[in-house]
Amino acid sequence: MSISTCFGNVSTFNPISSSSHGSLSFLCPLGVHSGGFIENRRKSDRRLVVRCSSEMGSSSDPVNSSRQHQSTSMTSFGVSLKNTALARPSHKWQRVLLKVSGEALAGDRSQNIDPKITMAIAREVASITRLGIEVAIVVGGGNIFRGSSWAGSSGLDRSSADYIGMLATVMNAIFLQATMESIGIPTRVQTAFRMSEVAEPYIRRRAVRHLEKGRVVIFAAGTGNPFFTTDTAAALRCAEINAEVVLKATNVDGVYDDDPRHNPNARLLDTLTYHEVTSKDLSVMDMTAITLCQENNIPVVVFNLSTPGNIAKAIKGEKVGTIIGGTRDPAVAKS
Repeated sequence: MSISTCFGNVSTFNPISSSSHGSLSFLCPLGVHSGGFIENRRKSDRRLVVRCSSEMGSSSDPVNSSRQHQSTSMTSFGVSLKNTALARPSHKWQRVLLKVSGEALAGDRSQNIDPKITMAIAREVASITRLGIEVAIVVGGGNIFRGSSWAGSSGLDRSSADYIGMLATVMNAIFLQATMESIGIPTRVQTAFRMSEVAEPYIRRRAVRHLEKGRVVIFAAGTGNPFFTTDTAAALRCAEINAEVVLKATNVDGVYDDDPRHNPNARLLDTLTYHEVTSKDLSVMDMTAITLCQENNIPVVVFNLSTPGNIAKAIKGEKVGTIIGGTRDPAVAKS
């Protein structure tokens, strides 16, 4: 390829304007554009004309030859596509919602929140997020204040009592966030009503983006409305963020066919249907939450929070507790 430069007042054909002006003509081979590139810049009465040709011909330039060879693996934006992308982990669920009751956070009830319980939760969630599984959490507030129990006391109406209970869930969420971040888990708290000084407001798209970035999102303040439990909030948030399962962590091993506190022969059930829960009036979740899960085909796994390793097993889809509205994987069911 040849390069010619001319300085001074040279009369050249200008493809932009038909008049002749003093100009600098420069021809260079770039070989990266599909057509000619012309740039004009006027400064005083001089004009700069740059012509770059893409016709390479049978050049023996090894650099240009290698570019031509690589062009077959380049996209239109110059980014190479590789088929060796990392595969997503092969777990039963990729995005889960963990529901932690307030009573479970209280532990032996010697205090409102047991730091050992929150640390155990944080460590198990940390081991799961490292596998690429996205985890959201809904916390209850029954360890601090339960609105339905205090309604009517000292003139306190149910709505006001429920709002106080929502504030209790925010307290639990901030405590759990601090515990998780102390061991290096990036965590965000989102509340159903605005408390911008201490937490983010709940915005669905922002919550999903946090999860995609590997952060744990804790949803607090329930649904933001009185008369709805945090179980209903868990089912609602699960449906909104397209999580695949609700994992309900409680103080019992799962769902029994009878109350194990009164019947030592009560049998732990492995699977249940939504209809069995509602028809037998099993105290797993309130009917609003169960109905919401049923309408959106969201399975619910009930398991014991106090057993070490249960959170990790539930999140990975291993056999633990009772599953409602879903089935075990064949390999898991045999174990």
